[in-house]
Amino acid sequence: MSQNQLINLPKIFDPRGNLTFIQYPQQLPFEIKRVFWTYDVPGGSSRGGHAYRSQNELVVALSGSFDVIHTLPDGTTQVVSLNRSYHGLYLPALTWRNLENFSTNAICLHLSDQCFDAEDYLRDFEEYKELCHAKS
Repeated sequence: MSQNQLINLPKIFDPRGNLTFIQYPQQLPFEIKRVFWTYDVPGGSSRGGHAYRSQNELVVALSGSFDVIHTLPDGTTQVVSLNRSYHGLYLPALTWRNLENFSTNAICLHLSDQCFDAEDYLRDFEEYKELCHAKS
């Protein structure tokens, strides 16, 4: 998987409550090295505003909803609304992302293929565009 993709995760129906899981390599194109989540995002706030140089990520709305606005290296921008815990958005390296429009009590799960490395972050959009242009 080399481009952004909405992944339908398995959904096991059960009258006692449904279950969804993620396994490598069946649903996830990378082995998980780090897991974190964002929550209690104040109304009107956004998260993200960066890209990773080499890290790949899967984003899942565990609860509530939010929008992922992402820009691909070719400059294409897309908006994906995540509001189901059985959908994950795969964001490969060099994808600029902003998370916006969080609902009350939204929980955003992030699964990545690398441990935290501040040097992997691109936080300046102009620098991001220059790097993408240089790689094309």
